Amino acid sequence: MNIQDFARQADGPGISAFLRALPERPLLLGLGEARHFVTELGEVRNAIFRHLVEHEGFRSMAVESDCLLGLLVDDYVTSGAGDLDDVMERGFSHGFGAAPGNRELVRWMRAYNEDHDDKLRFFGFDGPLEYWAASPRQALTGLYELLDGPLPCTRETLDALLGPDERWSDEATVMDPARSIGQSADAQRLRVIADDLLCLLDMQAPGLSTRDRERAELHGRTAVGLLRYHHWMADTSPARISRLSGQRDAMMADNLRAVAGHGPALVFTHNLHLQRNRSVMSLGEQRVEMWSAGAILTARLGARFAFLASAFGVAGNDVPPPDTVEGVLSALPWDAALVDARGLAGSVPRVSTDFAYFPLDPAHLDLIDGVLFLREASHVLK
Repeated sequence: MNIQDFARQADGPGISAFLRALPERPLLLGLGEARHFVTELGEVRNAIFRHLVEHEGFRSMAVESDCLLGLLVDDYVTSGAGDLDDVMERGFSHGFGAAPGNRELVRWMRAYNEDHDDKLRFFGFDGPLEYWAASPRQALTGLYELLDGPLPCTRETLDALLGPDERWSDEATVMDPARSIGQSADAQRLRVIADDLLCLLDMQAPGLSTRDRERAELHGRTAVGLLRYHHWMADTSPARISRLSGQRDAMMADNLRAVAGHGPALVFTHNLHLQRNRSVMSLGEQRVEMWSAGAILTARLGARFAFLASAFGVAGNDVPPPDTVEGVLSALPWDAALVDARGLAGSVPRVSTDFAYFPLDPAHLDLIDGVLFLREASHVLK
C-alpha cells in the first residue's frame, strides 16, 4: 500500500477535495494542533482559512482563547475598533496574541472586511480559565447590564456577593480545594441569580438587537460555566479533576455550537480538545476521564463537525522512527500534506522527546476525518 494513494498536497485544491470527500459539508471544521505555538502550523492554517473564505463560503474563525477577550478581536476585524497592537495584547489569552500567525490572521481578516459587506467574524471559544478560573464578575455583570428590570438583585448585591476577584482567581485552589469559594453560600446564591438572569434573557430576547442578544448569551453561558467550574474546584472527591477537565471542554463545545450559527467556521485548537475518543490519563494516583469538545460536538452535530488532526515529522531534534504514523507520513513528497487516515493502518505509536508534542495514536485513527502533516516543525514560539 502506497501512502501517496491516500494523500494530497495541503493547498487550496487539496482542502476543497478534502471537504468534498466528507459525508456532509461541515458547519465546523476543526483543525487540531499537535503542539501549541508552532509557527509553520500557524502559517498553513492561515492559508487554509483564506482559501475556505474565498472559495468555500466559510465566514468565521474560532480559536482556543478566552471567549470574552475575543470580543475585542471581533470588534477590530468587523469594524476596525481599536489598535492592532493593543488588540493582540488584550484580545487573546494563554499568550496566543504573541504568535505571529495570529497577528497575521487578525490583520488579514480586517483587510478582507474593509473590502466586503459580508463580514468575517472572529471568536475565542475557551472559557476564562486555565486549571484555575477567573472571577465570574465580567460575565455576570455583562449579562446583567444588557437586561431590563425587574432584575433578581441590585447591582450592589451582585457586587457584594462577588467580592474581591482575587478570592476567585487564587491559583492555589488548583492543588487545595479548601481554598476555593466555589461551594460557599455566596457562590450558591450567584448560581441562582445567573439562572434567573438567563431566564430573563429568554423572555427579553425579542427586544434585544442581534449584537446585544449574541453578547448576552455569551456572557450568560460563561457565567454559568464558570460558577460550575468553581463549584468543582471546591470538591474533594476523586472525580474533581475529571469534572473540571470535562467542564472546560463542555464550555468550549457550547461556545462552538453558537459559532456554528454564524455559518461555516474553521476551529483551531489542540488535537486533544477535538478528538472524538474518550480522554483518559493518569494524574498521580488519580485516573482522569472526560469527553473532549470534539466528542461533544459529534454527539450534537454529527457529520456537521469534521476533525482534521495535525501531526509533525521532524520537530527540533526529534525525528520519528519510520514505522510510526509520523515516520510513514515523512515519506510524502510535500512539506505539508492532507492525508486520509485509513492509509496509516498498521503504524505504531511514536514516543516523542518533546513533552509538549502529542503524537497521533494509531488506535484512534478511525475517529478522525484526516491528517494535516507538516514534514518539519522547527519554529516554536515558546
